[in-house]
Amino acid sequence: MNIKRLAVDLAKEVFQLYGVDEQGNQVVERRIKSRQKFAEFVTKLGPCELVMEACGGANYWARKFNEMGYNVMLISPQYVKPYVQRNKNDYRDVRGIMEASYWSGISFVAPKTVEQQDIQCLLRIRKNYMETRTAISNQIRGLMYEYGIAIKTGYENLRSELPVLFDRYADNGLSMMMKELIEGQYNMLLVIDVQISVLDIEITKLSSKNKTCKRLQKIEGVGPISALAIIALVGEGKGFKNGRHFAAYLGLTPKQHSSGNRECLLGISKRGDGYLRELLIHGGRAVVRTAEKKTDARSHWVNRIRNKGGFNKAAVAMANKNARIVMGMLLSGEEYKQAA
Repeated sequence: MNIKRLAVDLAKEVFQLYGVDEQGNQVVERRIKSRQKFAEFVTKLGPCELVMEACGGANYWARKFNEMGYNVMLISPQYVKPYVQRNKNDYRDVRGIMEASYWSGISFVAPKTVEQQDIQCLLRIRKNYMETRTAISNQIRGLMYEYGIAIKTGYENLRSELPVLFDRYADNGLSMMMKELIEGQYNMLLVIDVQISVLDIEITKLSSKNKTCKRLQKIEGVGPISALAIIALVGEGKGFKNGRHFAAYLGLTPKQHSSGNRECLLGISKRGDGYLRELLIHGGRAVVRTAEKKTDARSHWVNRIRNKGGFNKAAVAMANKNARIVMGMLLSGEEYKQAA
């Protein structure tokens, strides 16, 4: 078969294929219901381009086929969706992937390395622990409030007050069954705290060993977790043209709703990776909080935006600037130059 480009719609065990030749004519339309048979089929093909959505499993298959010498291109699902016509099914999806791959303005996603995926898993698991701890804490506060017990704000206050509440000899209006339930939740919080501490040690270890991570941490508002999240997401940054492209990808640039001579810029688009955007904005908040006491050029800029638009706008503006600086450093290899 003379295949120039093969589009693949990935699933756990089912793979829809659609291939075209040099002239763009269909030469392959096939559905394979086995991971092994899919790998064998692709292995038997001659030199060609493989196009897939950047979805679950895509990084694994991209690495596998890159090792075989194929040119693998991953496309963000948001660019494929406009090309899927009428009702959604695997055949229309794979046709959409193929058509999107020929769009002149398409930006392909760089496949993640095993190291990047390891870092991403580490950060995602930590985030899940943090969210679980918050959910349990909020639930305990709500339950206790129904018994007339108001626990002080803050996680440390919660942890210190709970042992008193489930004390078997304390007369606080709680039944023995309720005390046992609260003790169980308290023990779960302790287990989660230990797991978070273990992951934090691993994060500190990784961030101190990785040269790129150490460079990025010199930026005000970028800590070990943010730096690792950046590396996990973009690697060396080769998939981006410049810093503005990266900031737009993270959803840190304004949405636009313009027509004719009327330009209308709205709030940030919030596209792309929400986790990294959240980290950069939190880092921006830390910079804004301390900028009032500083006299450097960046602090003056931050204070000017804060006085004009408020704290949150200044924090987002800081996150946008840091995203641009990060990508500039990754693409150029330069060190961070602190504002005078």
